[in-house]
Amino acid sequence: MSFSQIKGTISDEKGNSIPYAIVFEENTYNSTTANEKGVYELNVKKTDNHTLIFKSLGYKTKKEKITTTEFPYTLNAVLAEENLALNEVVINTKVNPALAIIKKAIASKKENAEKTNRFTADFYSRGIFKIKNLPKKIMGMKVDMEDKMLSYLDSTGSGIIYLSETVSKISFEKPDHFKEKIIASKIAGDNKGYSYNTALSSNYSFYNNVVKIGTNLISPIANNAFNYYKYQLEGSFFDENNHQINKIKVTPKRDKDPVFEGYIYIVDDSWAIYAIDLTIKGYRMNNEFTEFFQLKQNFDYNSINKIWAKSNQSITLVAGAFGIQFTANFNHVFSNYNFLDSFDKNTFTNEILSIETTANKKENQFWNTIRPIPLTTEEVLDYSKKDSIETVRESKKYLDSIDEKKNKFHLMNVINGYTYKNSYQKYSFHYNGLVDLSSLNFNTVQGISLSSGFSFSNWNDDLGKKTNIKTTFNYGFSDERLRVSAEYKHQFNNQNYAKLAIFGGTKVSQFNANEPIKGFINDISATFFKDNYMKLYNKEFFGVQYSQNIANGVNLEGKVDYSQRKPLFNTSNYTFLKNDKSYTSNNPQAPDDYINPGFETHHLTTFNLNATINFGNKFITRPDGKYNIKNKKYPSLFLNYEKGFAANEKKYEFDKVEAKISYNMLLKNKGELAVNFNVGKFFNAENIAFIDYKHFNGNQTHIELSEKYLDAFLLMPYYSNSTNTSYFQLHSEYNDNGFIMNKIPLLNKLKSQLVMGYHALGVPNKKPYNEFNIGLDRLGFGKFKIFRIDYVRTYENGIKTNGLVFGLKL
Repeated sequence: MSFSQIKGTISDEKGNSIPYAIVFEENTYNSTTANEKGVYELNVKKTDNHTLIFKSLGYKTKKEKITTTEFPYTLNAVLAEENLALNEVVINTKVNPALAIIKKAIASKKENAEKTNRFTADFYSRGIFKIKNLPKKIMGMKVDMEDKMLSYLDSTGSGIIYLSETVSKISFEKPDHFKEKIIASKIAGDNKGYSYNTALSSNYSFYNNVVKIGTNLISPIANNAFNYYKYQLEGSFFDENNHQINKIKVTPKRDKDPVFEGYIYIVDDSWAIYAIDLTIKGYRMNNEFTEFFQLKQNFDYNSINKIWAKSNQSITLVAGAFGIQFTANFNHVFSNYNFLDSFDKNTFTNEILSIETTANKKENQFWNTIRPIPLTTEEVLDYSKKDSIETVRESKKYLDSIDEKKNKFHLMNVINGYTYKNSYQKYSFHYNGLVDLSSLNFNTVQGISLSSGFSFSNWNDDLGKKTNIKTTFNYGFSDERLRVSAEYKHQFNNQNYAKLAIFGGTKVSQFNANEPIKGFINDISATFFKDNYMKLYNKEFFGVQYSQNIANGVNLEGKVDYSQRKPLFNTSNYTFLKNDKSYTSNNPQAPDDYINPGFETHHLTTFNLNATINFGNKFITRPDGKYNIKNKKYPSLFLNYEKGFAANEKKYEFDKVEAKISYNMLLKNKGELAVNFNVGKFFNAENIAFIDYKHFNGNQTHIELSEKYLDAFLLMPYYSNSTNTSYFQLHSEYNDNGFIMNKIPLLNKLKSQLVMGYHALGVPNKKPYNEFNIGLDRLGFGKFKIFRIDYVRTYENGIKTNGLVFGLKL
């Protein structure tokens, strides 16, 4: 591809550069953007007469007519400050002219949006991430960051950690048909990688009622915008085509609502968007670590087709914590629009993004001719520095030297653990150490238990292959027993994600295979309150599992598992806080029976076949793999068939079928409704072991660690409704995302979210179990919103109970 260039600088009358100013050919969609130093380059295909338009918010638009005879052609532009004019009506304090303009913009937005309903275009993106003041340790813990990334920082912990560019072709048809093909991708210091800068991830339209940036934000020209914003006309000016442009200040009515603030520019008469200059504070996006997110858009007018089309977009993100600041800047250029009456029937498929195999192999000459925004000196140096040392960093000599330093063995590694890594041959070996405190647990069967083990991993990123071999040694100090288990896992590729697992050994397992009682929660409830809710049995097992995507959005998994099950008894009465309360037995069906086992020793082989179906599934095709994107418009369906066979006694054998539907429904700006519905039925299972019953996730600890409460009952005793017949369960939760809470005085200062849930369970020969909960989510201090509290009320057999459940999101 060969282009010629018109280039120069854009500055104000005082000689100051104007960053990110727009330059385009009149009545075309050939445009570019100046860099932060005001330097621009516009690609043109031939010498000719050209009329160039220079514009930037706050400055008068300038039109320059030139005749080019050779390239490159230098043209510098000086822009004068814009003088905003106010009509006399603005002086009348009883009339707010901004309201009339916004009303007309809202009334006309469908007509204006339809003009860009269907198009193809070229897209360019450049992204840069910087970090400032990164310490070596945070709260006494070493910062876990790749050596390669750390090498980009100076002695103060500051520097550019990511710089990338993308060139792509896009096709778009409203409301949501999108296709993008990346033809060029460049990452500083990584010639094998592919940039994640895409038009797909930066498609923000303020003609929609909501703009999704982290959460659903209200557009200043949404149908209900007057419920959220105040407006003030700051003045108007005329562009190069004599369009009157109205500059309107946008201010939130309530600080905590999901809203923008800043300026929106509206074209008089057509009431189209001329430009956007809006900011979102982090807490309005439900992200306290983000300080602000600034979004700017500029639209160019073509007098031939009379369409205002977005020509450039810039994003600035500032975030941080612990004194560390993180800054991201993205600049996007849209050019060469072609507005169509229709697309070919096969244009849009479930593949929404693809990357050419040669995208990351483009030479510098290609980038120098196609790049619409010139690199700054800082960016040139960053590319030069990182690209020059990349070959060295990927060499065997360099990787071996880094590994040699890290692989040194010390005597304390026997206790603390040790890792050996060969980065060039891409494998590693890890030993957990004799004292792996993360594995330290207490239960009444084993007493205090401690684990250690070994693992081996190798990988091939180009082929998407991964292998992991792991063995675990677990010792219970009270029952004085060592249990050993091992597993082998292999992923064959990143296309259909075929995976094989082989596992075996002996371990203690909860009766409920979902393991609803987490280790450290049981540690606290048992050692502090003598509530030993965790019920365990001994499992000696061997199994094989295989899974892969068999179609777009369809994953199939099969597993065969042989196990020998033996009952266990309490062996420890230890407690941290002494009291007279006794531990319950290890029999979930008879908590006061300390003599008889919970079941007879037996063995059983089970076969499981699972299918996961994501309807309307979208996907991205990259040379290094296929990446699935769930379509949030549709639910997910989970199907399971389980068969127990080859038991030592026929009574332990059974069949079970199960189905679950999971769906998250976004209610625009009014929050989110999530539902999980599960039904199942056993066949020939009258005398099966209690282990194989359907167990439901209850909770007696009053602590919940899930992000959403969609897979557990909040106050139901763990094994109170287990069944071997048929069942249904429903979990639902509404989260207002601040829609209600932001409007309540005083409570809105919490910046929290209102949550309400309903949970139901039905099994034969019992009245349904029902739970209702209402609470507040995203509670906390400063940037750390990790707590949740719910009031829960339950109904079963005419008995009503209630209590509080505390949520903790770690």
